[in-house]
Amino acid sequence: MSLERRPAECWLTDMDGVLVHEGNALPGAADFLARLQEQGRRFLVLTNNSIFTPRDLAARLARSGLAVPEESIWTSALATADFLSGQLPGGSAYVIGEAGLTTALYEAGYTLTDTDPDYVVLGETRTYSFEAITRAIRLVGLGARFIATNPDVTGPSPEGPLPATGSVAAMITKATGAEPYFVGKPNPMMFRSAMNRISAHSESTVMIGDRMDTDVVAGIEAGLDTILVLTGSTRASDVSRFPFRPGRVLDSIADVVDLV
Repeated sequence: MSLERRPAECWLTDMDGVLVHEGNALPGAADFLARLQEQGRRFLVLTNNSIFTPRDLAARLARSGLAVPEESIWTSALATADFLSGQLPGGSAYVIGEAGLTTALYEAGYTLTDTDPDYVVLGETRTYSFEAITRAIRLVGLGARFIATNPDVTGPSPEGPLPATGSVAAMITKATGAEPYFVGKPNPMMFRSAMNRISAHSESTVMIGDRMDTDVVAGIEAGLDTILVLTGSTRASDVSRFPFRPGRVLDSIADVVDLV
């Protein structure tokens, strides 16, 4: 029996591959965001990127011609800070990451330290330090719990793929035997924390993404309606290979505007 859904009141959308590609706005993205605001819909733009703060990302989107308030951006760094503040309020963490992650944890009331931390928290950075990774391995070995912002193994650069959080996490796991808890997509935890932020309910929230293996599966597991757009990683011919299906498959975000 299919779930009877209420009309969409809240919208979650991935950023890269849905709204932008390599720093350029995709066709229909500006119209979609404008329609959300015209209709008074609550929404968040989601990204697994933990490098940048919401303010940084809002500025980057603005340079591509997309107006998104910083309070309407939800990153894996924010989701990680939200998760940890619920698990152990006022805890401490040794952090490998950049401003997006360190700022989120600091604002959540966490102490950042390399001395007897409660957690080792691994995020994305453009320059992974062997010294920092070694310190993380030793702290996990001494009993610090291991958290990572997202499982992505590579990230893009103009020269080609770069090792990302998932790859470095695998190195730490190999050295310690400790598996990290990944907070970002495809963990539906990221969507649930985003929904709490905007007081959304699963039966009236839609998730838009460009990847079956992260956006769509996490949306389904969080109980959301899902839309796959074909402007990013997943092609139409890939969809049938997965054992689950999005609610809709559309060519681009331009096709979503009239659904808002």
